[in-house]
Amino acid sequence: MNTLPNNPYLPDFGEPPSSSNSPLQSTASSPSLSLVSTPASSVLELPKDLPKEPEVPRSPHDLPVFDNDTLTNPTEPILYLPPFLSSLPVALKPMPPTSTGRVPKTTEAHLPDIDGPSLSLHKALHNFIPVTDKYASVSYAEAFNWDELDLPEEDEHEWYVVAFRSIRKPGSENGPLYEYDRAAHEEAVQNGGLIMYWYGIPDPETGVNLATCVWQSRAHAIAANSRPHHIQAMRLAASSYERYDLERWTLSKTAGSRRLEVLPFIQGAAGR
Repeated sequence: MNTLPNNPYLPDFGEPPSSSNSPLQSTASSPSLSLVSTPASSVLELPKDLPKEPEVPRSPHDLPVFDNDTLTNPTEPILYLPPFLSSLPVALKPMPPTSTGRVPKTTEAHLPDIDGPSLSLHKALHNFIPVTDKYASVSYAEAFNWDELDLPEEDEHEWYVVAFRSIRKPGSENGPLYEYDRAAHEEAVQNGGLIMYWYGIPDPETGVNLATCVWQSRAHAIAANSRPHHIQAMRLAASSYERYDLERWTLSKTAGSRRLEVLPFIQGAAGR
């Protein structure tokens, strides 16, 4: 376990923006409703025994609402945890929807640039998912569908990957860390190099959670260390976690293969 304070999102992580609330919608008048006049006001009288609306089955690809309350205390099961992909440089067209129907979240900020192999990985990561509910406790290489992601055969590259396993302190879920991490994530995208961030929800039995991110290179991750929002989030993180463990990995793609390999990080790898 690390003893120094570490932000769960940066230098290697980020936090997605929370979704805005839906606007209030007015209710159309209905012939079955009647207005009854009283001396003080007009009161809407509702008919009794209104028929119930039929329940619509939830799609397994429905996106959860990404805010502090819904992710730490969900009111219903979260069926799909999408990757949070950095928006591509403005000059590049957005990626078309995948054939699987999986829809990633994207950042407000755009990457300043991206290399060819990383662009291919960005496209493949649209289909990134955990393969077990116990992703926070199994080996990192076995937690996600790395062996299903398809890249061009001619690409060859190494990416820097960080995994963060943590247990929050009781009561810290309602603190400001979420907003600080969100700002740090957007800052990291603007600074360059952050391809994807993904985070789960705490295991209901153990409380352990897993978050992970993929960088174009370790140099990009190191450069994010000195950014002001990262520094603020890192200071706050020290008081928010009961335990945490930082793992470093290399995501490798060799020419002649269409698949990725997850390897332990060795100093000097993915260092561009």
